[in-house]
Amino acid sequence: MAEAAGVSVTTVSLVLNNVPSARVSAETRERIHQAARRLGYVPNEVARQLRSQRTKALGLLGDEVTTTPFAGRMVLGAQEAASKHGWLLMLLNSGLDPELERKEIAALIRGRVDGLLYTTMYHRVVRVPDQLRTMPTVLLDAEDETTDVPSVVPDEQDGAYLATKELLNHGHRRIGFINHSGDIPATWGRLNGYRRGLAEAGVPFAPELVVPVPPVAREGYGATLRLLGAERRPTALFCFNDRVAMGAYQAAAALGLRIPADVSIIGFDDQQEISEGLLPGLTTVALPHYEMGAWAVDALIARILDPQTPVERVLLPCPVVRRGSVGPPAF
Repeated sequence: MAEAAGVSVTTVSLVLNNVPSARVSAETRERIHQAARRLGYVPNEVARQLRSQRTKALGLLGDEVTTTPFAGRMVLGAQEAASKHGWLLMLLNSGLDPELERKEIAALIRGRVDGLLYTTMYHRVVRVPDQLRTMPTVLLDAEDETTDVPSVVPDEQDGAYLATKELLNHGHRRIGFINHSGDIPATWGRLNGYRRGLAEAGVPFAPELVVPVPPVAREGYGATLRLLGAERRPTALFCFNDRVAMGAYQAAAALGLRIPADVSIIGFDDQQEISEGLLPGLTTVALPHYEMGAWAVDALIARILDPQTPVERVLLPCPVVRRGSVGPPAF
């Protein structure tokens, strides 16, 4: 086949085995596939696995990821990326139980998965279990305490910067921020992005406009009443997530305020059952769940095929999704 395609045996092997890191032009790849079709080549998967000692199976182990609708697109992105490469993805859920997690990892290792995605429900810093130090691992929506494990997380700071800039571009200068009260990367990343947006626009940071609360609707309701009840109330609110924004909508309605005529509101996450269900639709910042899942699988397979692949710690962009909750200030 190499002779028929006019390339080396090594190049044929790289192309027909779909090695992601192979630097082969599209024209050469097509020539090899045409030669394979002419010669009736059919890959022998059993022989291939025996030679490589690979099962072409990956594990995805999450704390609560596989049992919640919020991260469904992350799992979908991982599954579709695995399928594109011809690999299988097995899902396990630890439910935040360390002993169950240990048993599930042992089961995946016994089942000879070639690598594992270690996944968290929300962006947080974790300690990778020692069991996983013996196999290719990529962190999905999580970061390790060290720097020797590849990871992919959302760019929290830039997403918050874009949310703040969206309000600033509509003319708002007094912008309230209902933040998370927990000590997690998103809390500090989104606060820094908010402050960066204000500073870039020459708007002084006002600490009284930042209210940290648990990120649920009822707390968003209370925080909004506090902010909009002030003598110099903000003309716009940036909410830590869409559930907080839902509470802000309810508080605005209780105060007789219209969105966006009297107050603009922007959320974060793009939980579509909320953001599309609110009236008017909620302008928000989307977490790149699907893209993170796909990137993690691509990175994991690359490390399995080439253990010398450089370790990457990737931030993926969080785009603004515009609907109807942001407009110019009323005063």
